Amino acid sequence: MNNFSDIVSNARKTIAEEAKAIENLGDLIDDDFAEAASLIYHSKGRVIITGIGKSAIIATKIVATMNSTGTPAIFMHAADAIHGDLGTILKDDVVICISKSGNTPEIKVLVPLIKNGPNKMIAITSNKDSFLGQQADHILNAYVEKEACPNNLAPTTSTTVQLVIGDALAVALLNMRGFSSKDFAKYHPGGSLGKKLYLRVGDLSDANLRPKVTKDTSVKDVIVEISEKLLGVTAVVDNDQVIGIITDGDIRRMLSSTENIGDLKAIDIMGTAPKTIAHNAMAVDALDVLEENGISQLLVEKDGKYAGVVHLHDLIKEGII
Repeated sequence: MNNFSDIVSNARKTIAEEAKAIENLGDLIDDDFAEAASLIYHSKGRVIITGIGKSAIIATKIVATMNSTGTPAIFMHAADAIHGDLGTILKDDVVICISKSGNTPEIKVLVPLIKNGPNKMIAITSNKDSFLGQQADHILNAYVEKEACPNNLAPTTSTTVQLVIGDALAVALLNMRGFSSKDFAKYHPGGSLGKKLYLRVGDLSDANLRPKVTKDTSVKDVIVEISEKLLGVTAVVDNDQVIGIITDGDIRRMLSSTENIGDLKAIDIMGTAPKTIAHNAMAVDALDVLEENGISQLLVEKDGKYAGVVHLHDLIKEGII
C-alpha cells in the first residue's frame, strides 16, 4: 500500500507534468489561432463544438465558457452527429472538432460529412498530421509529449491542454467583442457574480421599511420606530434630508447611562456623521463601506433626500458576500 508521501509525490508529479504541457502550449499558438478566432468573430452563425470520449467532455466545458462570454456555442457529440444530429449544424456555423489523435473512427466518418457542407472547420488536436489535421481549415495545436497517467493511456495532460486552448480562444473572442462586466452580468443574472455586477443599493433598500424621526422626536418614540421597522436603526431627518442617525447600540448605551429618559429627544443621542450611500450605487460598493467601517447599516440617499436603509443582512441574503 502506498504511504502518504508516495501519494503526495505522485500528485505533485502529475501537476508538474500538466503545468509543463500548458507552459509549452504557449509556443504552439501561432497565426492559425488568430485566424481561427477571426473566423469565429466574423461568422454570422454559432460555434458547434464536437468530440468523442473525454474530448467530448472538454467540448461541453468550452461551449459553456463561450456562451457565458458572448460567443453562442452548441455541443454536438461526434457519435450522435453521424446518427442524426448532424442537422444541428446550420450553414453559417463554424465547427470545432476536438480529438487528441485526430484519427478515431467517429472523427473519420464525421469530418467528411462536415466538409461536404459550407462550414469551416477548426481542429484542436495533438497530431497536426492526422486525418483531422489534414482536413481542417485551421489547426489549434494541442500537442502533448505524454499523458500524466503512468501508463500514458488515460487522457489527462491532453484534455487539460484542450481545455486551456478553449479558454484561450474564448478569452480572445471576449476581448475582440469588447465584452464588459455589464455584458457578463446579462449572461449571469442569477448568480452571485452577476449580482455583484448589476444589483444596486436601491434594489435592496426599496424592499425595506424606511425608519425615520425628526430631531425633536422623543426617545420613547425613537425606540418604537427602531423596533417597528426591524432594521436596528433610524435616520434623523429634517425636510427629508439626513441630519443624523440613531442605532439600537445608541439606545442601549443611553439606557445604561441615563436614569430619566423622559425629556430626551432624538437630537440628544443621535450620531451627526452617519455613513450614507447613493440609491443608484452598486450593492457591492455598499458592502465595502460596511466592512471598512465595521457597521451593519447604511442610510440611503436619492437626489439628496433620505431614501431608506440597506442592511448587511440584505447583502448576505442576495449572496453578495
